[in-house]
Amino acid sequence: MHGYIIARVDVNDPETYAKYAAQTPGVAALFGGEFLVRGGQCQHPEGEGRSRQVVIRFPSYARAVEFYNSPEYRAILPFAHAASERELVIVEGA
Repeated sequence: MHGYIIARVDVNDPETYAKYAAQTPGVAALFGGEFLVRGGQCQHPEGEGRSRQVVIRFPSYARAVEFYNSPEYRAILPFAHAASERELVIVEGA
């Protein structure tokens, strides 16, 4: 089964966040990750929403966890933390 990373993000420093966003696809690709959703138009018909939604598919749940914990991702993660408010989950697909 695939693994997914789902992030809900409000960017408050676009310049710093751009440093994170520019590098993330290459790092995700090292682990077989493919962006399915990366920003774009969205609605929030239920609950509180964030302005940006991201979904990355990995070959497995384990690969998604490896990506998140990798030194490559950890090196760029401070840009995201400094420039945004976000929630992130790693889930196993059905």
